[in-house]
Amino acid sequence: MFRHAFIERNATLLLILSLLVVTIGGIVEIAPLFYLQNTIEKVEGMRPYTPLELAGRNIYIREGCYLCHSQMIRPFRDEVERYGHYSLAAESMYDHPFQWGSKRTGPDLARVGGRYSDEWHRDHLVDPRGVVPESIMPGYPFLLETPISGKDIANHLRANAGVGVPYSDEMIANAPADFAAQANPDAGDVDAFQKRYPKAEARDFDGQRGQITEMDALIAYLQMLGTLVDFNAYKAEANLR
Repeated sequence: MFRHAFIERNATLLLILSLLVVTIGGIVEIAPLFYLQNTIEKVEGMRPYTPLELAGRNIYIREGCYLCHSQMIRPFRDEVERYGHYSLAAESMYDHPFQWGSKRTGPDLARVGGRYSDEWHRDHLVDPRGVVPESIMPGYPFLLETPISGKDIANHLRANAGVGVPYSDEMIANAPADFAAQANPDAGDVDAFQKRYPKAEARDFDGQRGQITEMDALIAYLQMLGTLVDFNAYKAEANLR
């Protein structure tokens, strides 16, 4: 008791001891990270974005969609029942920056892929209240009228590869062709594209044949979210416990 009171009355000693405790705690927490190659547990099924999905993600960020929609399902019962399996760190391992978010003016989009048809997404983006009457989301009809070219998409893949996304030289070299093949399967080598990007869907996403628009890219991105990981394996494992 006497020693404790002595330390509290001596500001200099208290500061030194506090710094010592914080330093030891910091070393214990941080030092092991320098010896680990990866702090994220890899999950089967995860792959880098296709060129078209990456372009769609760029549009998603450009239009500020992340300001109203999070992409992180917390491990709480109400969130899991509404949105699906809670988010895994590995699902964002190729995101630079990640889209977790902290505000939900609209619903979380981590598992939106495959929940709605392409037509629903198109109509919702053009006129949100035509699909969801209570929506306060602005419309983005110009996406349907804005052509997008994949001529520079290889540079986007190259930039992501520079920060650790495993895009191979083959993926970068074929980026423009893969970009076109996903949105217009009739004009590209879809088999080669899907070999490079397993589980990637190839079709006319915006319903307008003959041209690739920003709407194609954004819908391709949205339809991929949450579809790469097979969560049935996690459910089976949980049932065995």
